[in-house]
Amino acid sequence: MHAREILRFDYAGASPPRRAEPHHLVTWHGRWYLVAWDLDRQDWRTFRADRITPRTPTGPRFTPRELPAPDVATFVASRFRGASETGDWPCRGEVILDLPATTVADYVRDGVVEEVGPDRCRLVLGSWSWAGLAASIGRFDADIEVVGPAELKDAFAVLAHRYARAAGS
Repeated sequence: MHAREILRFDYAGASPPRRAEPHHLVTWHGRWYLVAWDLDRQDWRTFRADRITPRTPTGPRFTPRELPAPDVATFVASRFRGASETGDWPCRGEVILDLPATTVADYVRDGVVEEVGPDRCRLVLGSWSWAGLAASIGRFDADIEVVGPAELKDAFAVLAHRYARAAGS
């Protein structure tokens, strides 16, 4: 993906071979998906990574396209839920966790995990409340950097005070 080369691949249950411009590799409900612009269908698609068999050589380099959503998490959530914008959650936040994406992906059912580095990942997750979202993210035994929104930072502060009081009693 970082090379920005067109991928050629066989996709289980489909023919002929596919050609796509890869955008992101993410997880959804415990499975890895490639988010890409499908050159033959002239549309954005999600492909299950375990159904892809790459062909070599890859194709020529391409200029990345803009996703038809504010970010990859919103795009993926809307595709799988059939929603048009936020994927139905009233509270949605984004954090960076000091854990490998593969570790986090095993425990995230309804969120999007994206590798940031070998031991860091971006997690976009939703919940019915900000405190619930902060608590969900807090279950990962790792350092957390809140990307946004401010409501999520505030929820972490509220939980920190609650936990500190609980620890003192």
